[in-house]
Amino acid sequence: MKEIILASASPRRKELLSELIGNFRIQPSFLEEKTDENRTPAETVCALAEQKAKDVFSRNCDAVVLGADTVVSLGKEILGKPKDEADAVRMLRSLSGKTHQVITGVCIAWEGSVLTDYCVTDVSFRTLTDEAIADYVKSGVPMDKAGAYAIQDNPDMIAGFNGSYTNVVGLPMELLQTMLQKCGVIGCLEN
Repeated sequence: MKEIILASASPRRKELLSELIGNFRIQPSFLEEKTDENRTPAETVCALAEQKAKDVFSRNCDAVVLGADTVVSLGKEILGKPKDEADAVRMLRSLSGKTHQVITGVCIAWEGSVLTDYCVTDVSFRTLTDEAIADYVKSGVPMDKAGAYAIQDNPDMIAGFNGSYTNVVGLPMELLQTMLQKCGVIGCLEN
């Protein structure tokens, strides 16, 4: 079997992928992420996942490279990682009491081929107090998370979700398994 490389430094993606694949290497892409404001959120995450996978694959042509990118979408606004604490507060206030979409693009690059797809999960927030938002932001947790939150670190802020939980964490395992089967990397796995 070919070496599998995860083109991400995310500890959450590493943990999720290790549940599916026992042996892989991590080599993040350090390309500057280029986005086009005319793209939909789904097109954006697919393009970014593809950029990451192709970048790492260009230095590892004998491997299978997995790239991923996640955004939070509230209406037409894409909420990436906050720039600073004030931006994190702004994002959390905008999500409070509303339903938004978490969209993850996944790209697999191997043997000159590329397979890209995405997953969408609807997430509903409870109404958050200013104090709860301030405490969460002070914890530092939101600062490297799309939409300024991590579902696994503060489940009390979530009223519910419809779709893949692992997508909200950062790597939609159901989609990834299907994609890895399509490109012949893994056979059918027991659920």
